[in-house]
Amino acid sequence: MTAEAIEFSIRAFLIGVGATAFMDLWALFQKRAFGIPALNYAMVGRWIGHLGSGTLCHQAIGAARPVPGERAIGWAAHYAIGVLFAGILIAMAGLGWARQPSFLPALAMGIITVLAPFLILQPGMGAGIAAAKKPAPNTARLRSLIAHTSFGVGLYLAALGANWLTGG
Repeated sequence: MTAEAIEFSIRAFLIGVGATAFMDLWALFQKRAFGIPALNYAMVGRWIGHLGSGTLCHQAIGAARPVPGERAIGWAAHYAIGVLFAGILIAMAGLGWARQPSFLPALAMGIITVLAPFLILQPGMGAGIAAAKKPAPNTARLRSLIAHTSFGVGLYLAALGANWLTGG
């Protein structure tokens, strides 16, 4: 493995974990300040757990058979996806961006990542494309957009932090 590949991996990990943690802190703030419920990552784990048996889409994930360790699976997937998205950002913007981060690419990446829940997770869990089957789909869409925008802000802040941790 080259030095550049190692640097890429370390930065993707640090930035992805940091951005995801920022997103989670934002969700916690919204829950405490405004009573907005956060995503139940156990249901994400349940959805992932059922993928192995060939079930991609559920009518309602809450009614699906529970999966052993679903909460841990969901949380681990949440952070792994954050690292993946950070890696995609670095691959697209280059290691130069990770070494000297700018705000707009990170924000754009965060906003683009809202396509994942709109097109994969929400339909798979029974909420339809972009939460179309939810009782208040526009509210769900706005919450997803805010969450992923916070992830974008977190990408930028975590890249700054990764530079501090790695010494530049």
